[in-house]
Amino acid sequence: MNDAFLKKIENKTGVNMDQIFALANAFQHADFNDEQTVRKLVRQVVSAAGKPITKEMEEKIAKTVTAKGEKIDYHTLSNMINKK
Repeated sequence: MNDAFLKKIENKTGVNMDQIFALANAFQHADFNDEQTVRKLVRQVVSAAGKPITKEMEEKIAKTVTAKGEKIDYHTLSNMINKK
């Protein structure tokens, strides 16, 4: 990819590209029926975004995702975390 484009993404999100690629890879190969895997992804997204969440919110996200068993992406998970 174009370095200038990647730099714009880093500047806009505040997340370095290594973290973004690692998250993308983790999401691509994740088992969304496994609650521990989903919790790990939630913690990775929270860490990358620099946003704290409560244990209750982590619990709610993990239960919601595993109940559906569907794949989700970073954007969807980020929106769930940012909802008040």
